[in-house]
Amino acid sequence: MSYFRTDYRDSLINESHFLFELEGAEVIAAASADEALKIMSSFKPDILISDICLPDEDGYSLLLKVRNLEAKRGRKIPAIALTASIFEDDRKRALSVGYDVHQRKPIDLEELTSMVATLTRTEQYV
Repeated sequence: MSYFRTDYRDSLINESHFLFELEGAEVIAAASADEALKIMSSFKPDILISDICLPDEDGYSLLLKVRNLEAKRGRKIPAIALTASIFEDDRKRALSVGYDVHQRKPIDLEELTSMVATLTRTEQYV
C-alpha cells in the first residue's frame, strides 16, 4: 500500500507516518498543496490523507486538483480530510468536494489506521 499525506504541523500525523511505514506502507509526505501536486504527478498512492489547513491553499482545492489529476489516470483514490474544525458546515464541505472521510483532530491512531484499512480495501479505482 502507498499512502500520501499533506500536513505540516501535526506530531500525531508524524507518528502515523512511522506506524504505516512499520506496517510496510510506502509513505510520502508533503508540507504544502503545491508540493503535494508536484509529488502526485509521479506518485500513485492508494490513499490521500490531507489537512484542510495548509500554508499555501486549503485542502478542499487540493483535493479538487488531485481528483482532476487522478481522473486523467483513470483512477479515484480515497481521501481523508483532517481538521481542527468542529463546525458541521466544514464537514459537509469536505464531503461535498470529494473527501471520503472528514476527521477532526486530535486523531486516534487506531481509528486512523482503521479508516485507512477500510477505505483502501473497499474503494475501487474507477
